[in-house]
Amino acid sequence: MRPMSLHVACLCAAWCRTCESYRDVFEAACAELPQDGLHVRWIDIEDEADLIGDLDIETFPTLLIADDEQVRFAGPLTPQIETLRRVLRAHLADPTPARVDAHHLALAARLRTADPG
Repeated sequence: MRPMSLHVACLCAAWCRTCESYRDVFEAACAELPQDGLHVRWIDIEDEADLIGDLDIETFPTLLIADDEQVRFAGPLTPQIETLRRVLRAHLADPTPARVDAHHLALAARLRTADPG
């Protein structure tokens, strides 16, 4: 039986100065996670508009955590490493699905099948 995949995506925009400084924080926090089955994506919502679909991102950075079956978390975060670590730990340990709209579910489905390259 293969281990469950976990997708962690940060949704940002190239023009956002907060996102620009947050990228290193995001990558460092994700590097601390168990890497087996982990798929980490930094997604520029304008460059990857097809992947984002109809999902409307209003606040940056926005994080999406999904496993093979459900979305565990979707929402904006304050751009601090401790906040990110706390959210990652909580939602990696607890597989309870988040209450999200159809657009978040669609993005999670596309992440599961997307080529990360």
